[in-house]
Amino acid sequence: MSDLTVVTGATGNVGDALVSALVSAGAPVRAVVRSGADAAGFTASVQTVVADLNEPATLASALVGGQALFLLPGYADMPGLYAAARDAGVGYVVQLSGVSAGSGDMSNAVTAYMVRSEQAAAESKLPYTVVRPSAFMTNALRWAGQVRDGDTVALPFPTVATACLDPADLAAVIAAVIADPDRYVGEVLLPTGPEALLPRDQVAILAGVLDRPLHFVGLSAEQARESMAGDGVPQRYIEAFLDFYAEGNLDESQVRDTVADITGTAPRSFAAWAADHAVAFARV
Repeated sequence: MSDLTVVTGATGNVGDALVSALVSAGAPVRAVVRSGADAAGFTASVQTVVADLNEPATLASALVGGQALFLLPGYADMPGLYAAARDAGVGYVVQLSGVSAGSGDMSNAVTAYMVRSEQAAAESKLPYTVVRPSAFMTNALRWAGQVRDGDTVALPFPTVATACLDPADLAAVIAAVIADPDRYVGEVLLPTGPEALLPRDQVAILAGVLDRPLHFVGLSAEQARESMAGDGVPQRYIEAFLDFYAEGNLDESQVRDTVADITGTAPRSFAAWAADHAVAFARV
């Protein structure tokens, strides 16, 4: 059977990094994208197929000849996506999920879609591995505008520490798992970054990288609610994030050795990530 890997969400944080990791390893890759414009961003060595994961039937052609599939969570018909994979002869699936899935709290909208995605994997009868990463370092890009425009950075949930993870390290984990699926079938992997950082810590590290003063301000839960609403976050997800971080029902502070154990390389620090992305925060 072909060793072709099909990557959904190929233009996203994780998918793009995974495509790069697989290409670097010399593995054949097919990137699933939403439009022809998205497809234009890949090199000629990467096959691209346009599909809408909200319509599982559109994924059929993307799956033909694929041995492994990297699948994003949260689509309306996750069982349908798994059925399409099974019908196409896919041999193995890596299902992205989240740490909160471990709680099983279906009253939380984010947890619920993670749990449903994992349930679809289990019920599909396909060999699969679940990956539940901690929060991503790239979340800091959401406040890049504040840093470009001034010296004050106002962030929600100031007392919540996370062992944030570089998506490139997550991609390296997934690529290694795909290369040796028999070793990881049925497992739930929990990759994290190398240290638990508060928002204040991240701002201080970024200030050092940029060599300029930055003043951190913590937002209250109500201010966080207003900020998310202003950004157009759906109400059910606003409530989910407040449940996680204001109510303290999600702990992403634990540091684990998963990245090093699977890839042989320690996860990158937030300082290293910030240095690589300094241009995104630089004043124009």
